[in-house]
Amino acid sequence: MGSHGKPPLPYAYKPLPSGAVDEEAAAGFPWSNEMLQWQRSGYHFQTAKNYMSDPNGLMYYNGWYHMFFQYNPVGTDWDDGMEWGHAVSRNLVTWRTLPIAMVADQWYDILGVLSGSMTVLPNGTVIMIYTGATNASAVEVQCIATPADPNDPFLRRWTKHPANPVIWSPPGIGTKDFRDPMTAWYDESDDTWRTLLGSKDDHDGHHDGIAMMYKTKDFLNYELIPGILHRVQRTGEWECIDFYPVGHRTSDNSSEMLHVLKASMDDERHDYYSLGTYDSAANTWTPIDPELDLGIGLRYDWGKFYASTSFYDPAKKRRVLMGYVGEVDSKRADVVKGWASIQSVPRTIALDEKTRTNLLLWPVEEIETLRLNATKLSDVTLNTGSVIHIPLRQGTQLDIEATFHLDASAVAALNEADVGYNCSSSGGAVNRGGVLLRV
Repeated sequence: MGSHGKPPLPYAYKPLPSGAVDEEAAAGFPWSNEMLQWQRSGYHFQTAKNYMSDPNGLMYYNGWYHMFFQYNPVGTDWDDGMEWGHAVSRNLVTWRTLPIAMVADQWYDILGVLSGSMTVLPNGTVIMIYTGATNASAVEVQCIATPADPNDPFLRRWTKHPANPVIWSPPGIGTKDFRDPMTAWYDESDDTWRTLLGSKDDHDGHHDGIAMMYKTKDFLNYELIPGILHRVQRTGEWECIDFYPVGHRTSDNSSEMLHVLKASMDDERHDYYSLGTYDSAANTWTPIDPELDLGIGLRYDWGKFYASTSFYDPAKKRRVLMGYVGEVDSKRADVVKGWASIQSVPRTIALDEKTRTNLLLWPVEEIETLRLNATKLSDVTLNTGSVIHIPLRQGTQLDIEATFHLDASAVAALNEADVGYNCSSSGGAVNRGGVLLRV
């Protein structure tokens, strides 16, 4: 993810002694590590210290969910030499952090073991494919690794293949703009496995995002399939590509299977997706609505959410999505805290079958196990300025589910009065009536 070869950071993370402060890094206020511990997540995954970003290699293997992730072992910002952190879980909620899975120790990844994916073959073999940043000005190449001990359910040790790198950037593609191979899928038409990589085309004044497809029979020898799977003008570098089917084809052919094409937009740091149809033989993907093409329409999330990836969970027959959430603290504050970023709550992905124009995302059902008790209120009438006491039981965090039944005539009158109101251009809801929940 991101560019490489950046100048050294102006600081390095050094844990502060107990009770110590760093007034310069805290912009003058004497924060300490202990004072900032309350900012740590309650149930989102985060590392004990340092910088974390892209989730990588999500999969279910031998009864465990695996999450690898981009990790800087020595600082609180992205930098050269990124590694793959590793955690496992039985339920996608409670995670056990394991030792670093992949370190930057070969010429082809010495400046970073960057983002990639896992593919589990029908015989149970696991293959990791990732982007390496080489010692030659961080040129991006694709490499593979396999478990050193396939019988270890935690897959704690990995062996990089002697044939690395297995894919170099093709002619016409920038050597630093070619990254993040996704989980491969099997194509029975020619008995090959296929994967996608993202890039961009800056030739002749263009700045187009593109997705390129490769195929292989043995994961060592790859062939670039002629043509570009898809491109969208002026969207810039596509990274952390994802591609998967949703919906189903009905027996009467009244509806067809769709394919989601997703990319993280390096220019603006948001995750977009689009729904379309995939023609394997022609190596093309076509959006069902050109106005909602990739990078100009739908997004997974309209908040802080980036570099997401998904995987098919065979245990519960669902597709699960995760991305990382970059906190909004300053880099100086991150140094004082000692950490930066969290992983999102895992979400299920489904096609909205009512419209077939968008996806439905929802936290995985296992999140419900975090709730210890519940306080239920009903038949509460809220008037202007209402203050309602809610008798809560003990807990460290609160999750509110509220259903509002509005007076239809009042809503109609409000809409009639505000016919020209638009959230994007009218300054939000600052000057409008609303319901305030104060906890």
